[in-house]
Amino acid sequence: MSRFLRASGLMLMLASCGGGNFSAPRDLDNACAIAEQRPEYLRAMQDTERKWGVPVQVQMATIYQESKFIGNARTPYRWALGIIPMGRESSAYGYSQALDGTWEEYQDKVNRGARRDRISDATDFMGWYMTQSEQGLGIPKTDAEAQYLAYHEGRTGYARGTHRQKAWLLDVASEVGARARMYERQLMSCA
Repeated sequence: MSRFLRASGLMLMLASCGGGNFSAPRDLDNACAIAEQRPEYLRAMQDTERKWGVPVQVQMATIYQESKFIGNARTPYRWALGIIPMGRESSAYGYSQALDGTWEEYQDKVNRGARRDRISDATDFMGWYMTQSEQGLGIPKTDAEAQYLAYHEGRTGYARGTHRQKAWLLDVASEVGARARMYERQLMSCA
């Protein structure tokens, strides 16, 4: 029996040392509830707004669309013949769903030790990326819809207009814009 208790204690201790809390907040349709449940999210977004000028609601709406606030989110696997795994759809990972190459560029230019599954790094990345979109493409940081299109397609794809041939993506971007407006109204009423 003592062997069982020791093994159980060891397993409990190991389980408690696992990675961070990557689960989503409970009410993703309420910016105040997100801020109350995860105050570190709001602090990270406010820091990004001060540093880069990207409004909190634009960051929140983009993170909602990209990862639903799940810190270790990944794209689904691709399958051959329905049974053979062929790898993930892309290298997107974390809150911001940044691709490997874009994340590495951010690390080289801004924050060498940044991690995609750390909310403060993810929001800082979004601030940096959206600032580049404003400077290179003229997209205001307050325009959640256009910023999302440039974020999803990449700045080069956006400049080429690749989003215009994707009705589904235009619908998603419209939803991101509507969510940003909803979050903005809610954030004004938070204590």
